[in-house]
Amino acid sequence: MEKIKLIATASFGLEAIVRDELKDLGYENLITDNGKVEFEGTFYDICKTNIWLRTADRVLLKMGEFEARTFDELFEKTKAINWGNIIEKNGKFPVARISSVKSDLFSKSDSQSIIKKAIVESMKKTYNLDWFEEDGAEFEIKVQILKNKVTLMIDTTGEGLHKRGYRAFINQAPLKETMAAALLKLARFRGMDRALLDPTCGTGTFLIEAAMIAKNIAPGVNRRFVSEKWGVIDENYWLDARDEAYSLETPENETIIFGSDISEDAINIAKHNIEIAGFEDIIHLECKDVKDISSDYKYGAIISNPPYGERLSEIDEVKKLYKTMGKVFQNKFSTWSYYILAQDKEFESVFGTKSNKNRKLYNGGIECYFHQYYGERPPQLDKK
Repeated sequence: MEKIKLIATASFGLEAIVRDELKDLGYENLITDNGKVEFEGTFYDICKTNIWLRTADRVLLKMGEFEARTFDELFEKTKAINWGNIIEKNGKFPVARISSVKSDLFSKSDSQSIIKKAIVESMKKTYNLDWFEEDGAEFEIKVQILKNKVTLMIDTTGEGLHKRGYRAFINQAPLKETMAAALLKLARFRGMDRALLDPTCGTGTFLIEAAMIAKNIAPGVNRRFVSEKWGVIDENYWLDARDEAYSLETPENETIIFGSDISEDAINIAKHNIEIAGFEDIIHLECKDVKDISSDYKYGAIISNPPYGERLSEIDEVKKLYKTMGKVFQNKFSTWSYYILAQDKEFESVFGTKSNKNRKLYNGGIECYFHQYYGERPPQLDKK
C-alpha cells in the first residue's frame, strides 16, 4: 500500500495521551509537537484512526511541508504538490483554516487566496481542465504557518472526533467527549478493577466514555467521516476497519459505573444520552447532593468536572463545593482515588489536601488543572 503522512491533532496538554493511543494501535516513529502527533500510514489507516482514536480532535492527511517567506514562494511550492492525487476533479477543496504564528506571511486572507489559486493550477495539470465545478466530495484544506514553515493538510474527519453521536442534549458548559476520554486515560481507568463514580456527572459524558472504554467500543465505529466519500480510499477499507472494531468489542466485561448530580434536569438529560449510547443497564444514576454520596465498594475512583463559576457569588459556591468534596471523599472514600478537573488555582487548599500530581490542561480554552489523588491499589473489584 502507498505510504502517506498523517497527523492526529490534540488539545494543548493532551499530545502525549494521543501519542500513547497511537502506540497502542500499533503505530511507530511518532513525532509529537504542539497540538499534534505525526505518523506514517496508509489509506486504510485513515479509516482505522478515525474510528479508534478517543482523545484526538481529528485526523489530517499531510500533503506537504516547506519554508516560505514570500507569497511567490508560497504559491510555487504549493503548486508543486500533486493535489490531483487526492482531490477528485469535481471535489470541493476550500482553504478553510489558516494559522500563522511568527511568520512573514502574516496576512491569512492573502495566504488563503494564494494557496487556493496554487492548488487550482496544480489540478489543471493533472486533469487538463481550466475550471472545476467543486460539487463533489469535500477535501477541506488546513494550513499551519509557524516561523515561515508551511504545513498543508487535508481534513479526513469532517465533524470533530468528539462527535460520537450519543449526546442529543448538552448543558451550558459541556466537557468534550475527547477531553473526558483523555482524563479517564490519565486516571488509568480500564473498567474491571474498580468502581467509578462521577458525583457531578452533568449530562453523563464521563460515564458514557468510561463505559465505552470498559467495553472496548471504538468511539467512531457508528458515525460517518468526510473521507468516506473520497474515491482514493477503497470503500472496503471502511468496511474492514469497522468489522475489526466490532470484533474487538468486549461486551462481557463487567464494569461498575455510578453517576450523581444535584440537578434533576441534568440527570434526566444524562439518562437520555445514556440510553442513546446503549448503556442504561451498566450506568447507575441518582439525583443527589455531593454531601450525600456513598458507596459499598472499598476500591474505586471518583472523577469529576465540577462547575467553575464566573461571577463572585458563583465562585464562592464553587469553593464551598470543593470543601464539601474534600470532607466527603476523605471520610467516606478514604481508600479510593480522586481525579478532579478544576479551574481555581486554590483548589488544593480549599479541598483540604495536596494532590499527588496535577496537570495543566485547557478545557474549551479555559486553563484548568487536573488534580490526581491516588488511593489504595485494588487486588480485584470486591465489596467490603
